Amino acid sequence: MEKLQDWENTQDLQRESSTGQIDELLKQKLESCFHESTSKVHLHDLIKVACEHSSIDLAIAAYHLPPTVRPLLFEHLPDCDAKVKFLVNTDSETRLILFRQFSESKLQKIFERMPTDEAVWVVEDMPERKFRRLMELIDIKKATRIRELKKHGRKSAGRLMSSEFFAFPMEMTVAGALVHVRDNPRIDCAKGIFICTSSGELQGFIPTRNMMITAPNTPLRQVMRPVLHKVTPDATREEVIDLVERYKISSLPVVDEKDSLVGVIAYEDIVEAMEDLADETIARIGGTDEKCSVHESIFRRFLTRAPWLLVTLCAGLINVGVMASFQQKTEALLTFAMFFVPLINGLSGNIGLQCSTVLVRMMAMGGFSSSRRRSTILKELLSGLLIGGFFSIGCVFLVWLFHFFGGLSFASVAILGLGLIGGCVAGTLLGVFSPLLFARIGVDPAIAAGPVVTACNDFLSMTIYFLIAQAASTLFF
Repeated sequence: MEKLQDWENTQDLQRESSTGQIDELLKQKLESCFHESTSKVHLHDLIKVACEHSSIDLAIAAYHLPPTVRPLLFEHLPDCDAKVKFLVNTDSETRLILFRQFSESKLQKIFERMPTDEAVWVVEDMPERKFRRLMELIDIKKATRIRELKKHGRKSAGRLMSSEFFAFPMEMTVAGALVHVRDNPRIDCAKGIFICTSSGELQGFIPTRNMMITAPNTPLRQVMRPVLHKVTPDATREEVIDLVERYKISSLPVVDEKDSLVGVIAYEDIVEAMEDLADETIARIGGTDEKCSVHESIFRRFLTRAPWLLVTLCAGLINVGVMASFQQKTEALLTFAMFFVPLINGLSGNIGLQCSTVLVRMMAMGGFSSSRRRSTILKELLSGLLIGGFFSIGCVFLVWLFHFFGGLSFASVAILGLGLIGGCVAGTLLGVFSPLLFARIGVDPAIAAGPVVTACNDFLSMTIYFLIAQAASTLFF
């Protein structure tokens, strides 16, 4: 009776709570099943958690468990379908741990029930030798489809597509198509029904709702709609996302060079690809490709972050060299100019970052067309220069007040003003043209806002600042 009450309470919580509350509850329950100090696992409690909660929620919360405990949680899931959902929804680290723990024969039944398009993503985390042995054990047709999909790049339409879809000839009636749909319940019909010629050439599609409301003896050719958008397997992930976002496509067909239908990309696959793209972009903006995990070692975190910061270190050393060279020429000038170096770097860096962010966003949203390229670049340059000039004048005015009350010379104020304007010009130019350079050489322009450009901006703006300051001092002193 007590177990039944606990189960009902858990179900009520899952129905009424947000995903964040569910994750927090599962985290607490999983941590209570394992005592870190003694490395002792309460197997009974772990099995109870595995049976009470959704396998999807467990897959997301599994990373709170130590790597040695995750296979126990997976092994005690209630059935094979739950294990399929767990593998599909968990993180790469957990998959790798499970693949190393279990033999190919234990994984065979799970992969035979797993949809082909999801199996392709899951086996990416499997060691190559184990993958080959597993393909020899599962159904030959399914293994062939997995191998075919695996040939495509990870960020291509061929990898996003599913090879399981409904496609019928134009002469078939609605009744005949519905019979075929009912005989294959494991294939998702929400993607729509596609119509092809006898040779497989794509002709049109029919929404699932239209199949339900159309007379059974109606030929499919009479109710099909034209396919306005399609891609090839080699199309990039970004091209697919752009098509689906712009035209709000629920399912995108994938065709080969002969226009034959080879796969279908569902909307939920696009959403997942968008999340992956957003995660990668945010990581690159921050200057790291680290995938966070609570059990990631400190040394591993160091290795993923340190290479990006080498650029910052090198730029900082160059900055020191620039300052040292100017000190040899005129130490008095450096003493005064050094006080304003943080101001120069901060203001010019933020102006450049604003220009860079606007251009990257326009590139991502398709607003940076060839016809608008020149006008867009000119507007960003003028905007950056106007902002830099405005704040430079404001800064000069404030420093002039100090000059009026504190005894600073007019030459010192002029040096600061000209140097600040020069630094802002440098930041604007770097912020505008760096995304264009990155795009030209095939690098994601989003990294233009990361440590590379930040470090370059510090070096460039400070060098220009000191050059202007030296030239101005020659005129005034």
